[in-house]
Amino acid sequence: MEAHHADERLLSVIVPVYNERNTVVEVLRRIRAAELPVPVEIIVVDDGSTDGTGKVLSALEDSTVRIIRHSENRGKGAAIRSGLDKASGQLVLIQDADLEYDPDDWPRLLDPVLKGKAKVVYGSRFTGERKNMRLSSWVGNRLLALATDVLFGTTLSDIETCSKLFDRSVLDGMTIDADRFEFEPEITAKLLRRGVRIYEVPISYAAREVSEGQKFDWHDGIRALGTLVRYRFTARR
Repeated sequence: MEAHHADERLLSVIVPVYNERNTVVEVLRRIRAAELPVPVEIIVVDDGSTDGTGKVLSALEDSTVRIIRHSENRGKGAAIRSGLDKASGQLVLIQDADLEYDPDDWPRLLDPVLKGKAKVVYGSRFTGERKNMRLSSWVGNRLLALATDVLFGTTLSDIETCSKLFDRSVLDGMTIDADRFEFEPEITAKLLRRGVRIYEVPISYAAREVSEGQKFDWHDGIRALGTLVRYRFTARR
């Protein structure tokens, strides 16, 4: 990471981890190597891993990496909520612990926020370079984006992207209920209902297969659609 920072707002990077022993070391290496215009804190949430990930993380924890541990698997949304509770940055970014997303794309996400153009930026997998995902995943993701656009009158191309950057102010006072993958549609729906405009930038994406640890499946897609509909038509809290 760059020693000189053009902007002193702290970026809290939340890394939810579940059974990623084979990739988490490389992910953290890439995070540390990323050249960014802001200082960074890294918060890794081990969501009850059972494959030895916890032991790997114990060896990686230092002054730049904080580890939060769940005693049992609670889901990605719960892991992100735990990370948010401990995050001290004015900016918050989510990074999966696999190798599908590249921290070298973070300057693209940060640029609109640092220039005052946006308070929320999503990295779209469908407008940048990508290693093609399975057809079923491509169709499911596109349908969820279309459903979001129809329900909320927006033009987003990718709501299920992990790469989400928030100015912390847009999250203040917002309650996140999701424990699992419904985090993505829930946060998107609640931001749009608040009138927050979401800025999209292209990112690179290297899809992995189920055999490599890909966890999102069609059941999660159905739950995501239900989440979008529910938060579109229920009263705001």
